[in-house]
Amino acid sequence: MSSQPTYEFYKDDIKKMSPIRAIASTLLYHKNPEFPREILTPERAYKLASQQASVTITDMPIYEVARKRYRLPKNATILNEYTGKVVGRAAQARRFYDRASEEQKKELRDILMDAVYEMQKKPLIQAEAVIGLDPGLMIKAHMIATVEDANNVWNWYHNFTPYEICKKEYDNSDPLPIQDIIFISDPSWRNPDYPKGLALFDPYENVVVNLGMTYFGERKKGTLTLAWSSGMRLGQVACHAGIKEIDFTECEDPKYHPLGKRSISFFGLSGSGKSSYTNSHDHAGTLPAGFKRKILHDDAYQIDIENKLCRVWEPTLFDKTDSREMDHPDWKYCISSQNNAILPIDGELRILGQDIRNKNGRAIFDRDLLGANTYINQCSFPHALCWIMKDETLPPVIKFDDKYLAVAMGATLMTKRTAAENVSIEEMKKLVFEPFANPFRVYELYKDCEGFYKVLEAGAECYCFNSGVFWAGNEKTVDIPLKLSLRLNTAILCNELEWESWTVLPGAMIPAKESITKIAPEYLEKYDATNIKDPEAYKQLFENRFNQRKEYLNNSDLKEKPELLETLLSKLQIKI
Repeated sequence: MSSQPTYEFYKDDIKKMSPIRAIASTLLYHKNPEFPREILTPERAYKLASQQASVTITDMPIYEVARKRYRLPKNATILNEYTGKVVGRAAQARRFYDRASEEQKKELRDILMDAVYEMQKKPLIQAEAVIGLDPGLMIKAHMIATVEDANNVWNWYHNFTPYEICKKEYDNSDPLPIQDIIFISDPSWRNPDYPKGLALFDPYENVVVNLGMTYFGERKKGTLTLAWSSGMRLGQVACHAGIKEIDFTECEDPKYHPLGKRSISFFGLSGSGKSSYTNSHDHAGTLPAGFKRKILHDDAYQIDIENKLCRVWEPTLFDKTDSREMDHPDWKYCISSQNNAILPIDGELRILGQDIRNKNGRAIFDRDLLGANTYINQCSFPHALCWIMKDETLPPVIKFDDKYLAVAMGATLMTKRTAAENVSIEEMKKLVFEPFANPFRVYELYKDCEGFYKVLEAGAECYCFNSGVFWAGNEKTVDIPLKLSLRLNTAILCNELEWESWTVLPGAMIPAKESITKIAPEYLEKYDATNIKDPEAYKQLFENRFNQRKEYLNNSDLKEKPELLETLLSKLQIKI
């Protein structure tokens, strides 16, 4: 289904359009022969990007399948852009028009009108892309930018899908009650009151503006933010998560055939293991012979509860390159690069990666990196939702048999302020919460809580994985290896575990002794809370963690839904 142009969406009551949407739309359709507007093809975007001063033209070829898709010349090579000292997103720059006071709204309108006025004096470029790959959920997006932003437009085109590539499919889909997205970008804008730039969102009007910002991730996540919130407006659940589908119907052992196809989804913050769980081919060799794996995506999708399926938003992977050395096989699938070191090697300019030059080097890879024909645009409704968090008080895996407890734990998905494994008790107590691992939620938290509860009501099961270490007392920790976590993923999909109540957290369950010992013989010795040498210290740490969770929810917009808040808080009561 497809989104609607501005007039089609608002024509029944044009006054419902916000000033921000009106300003953006006016720029979108601005026409002046003295300042001609060019709507770029992918090939033209690539050519303009290659002419930017901040871009290095490497000698590494663009992945051939992608090169043909975008109709680039045969000699097209990867472009690597440097964005100055800003090599990541700036949360401090975000402003939300719908949440602002009347005084703040006027200030934001004035800033945008002045910015647009100045942009109209410059040559502008325009791009049209489609967000979403499944015909059941597609949103058209328009980007208007100054010419010096050409490389970001080029990246935006292959992070999503150029309209010209999927025009027929998009035009033949049924309309959605959602507006097209409009994205305005001017990286040369400066304002002393906004030293980090301005990322202005009008989420219910599907407008995003980047002023004074160079980093591509702002364009990617800004667009995705509006796509996720559009899906939420349609009654679907936004997921900043990875998900894959395992098909057991052709396994060599027929006992697995009744499992059919099962999808498992992983929600976790950066460094949690989300991508490792999602992209693992065979769970370290633990999946049964003959299985088939299909990956929807490792970062962004939407759950359609009504039709019981999931749909992907993006056709590529925007990955860190810190673990990819110069000759890593993944570079074969690369389309573009940013903020990576470049050196001549054997007479060719090559990308080094590994964060040698600066932190957060990035590249956009084709999904073929996951394996040819191993990815899909739509998958089955999730059999399992998995919250991933590095919380030393939690065992490697727990299962929730209370849906509201599952939601409460997802709404308080946490990480620590330090990545150290052996730190003081006081340092371990400092938590950062990011509900459902989605820092790009622009609507009220209670809407996600209600949405995920509906997903669980519709049949999904919920688990929590600790992907870090388990606290063993006296400030000692026990590693939780990735291989163990992957084996537990398989056990969940294959119904290999039996579960028993976890007495310290009513509504949660841990693997029963006999079933977990078959899978991991040393599991109970290493990760059983009753074996901790200093139970009083563990108790204090555990209580502190859950008190922080309750405090976080108490200070959130869940106060607007007091009954829901009270229910979630009641489920975070521990008995230890």
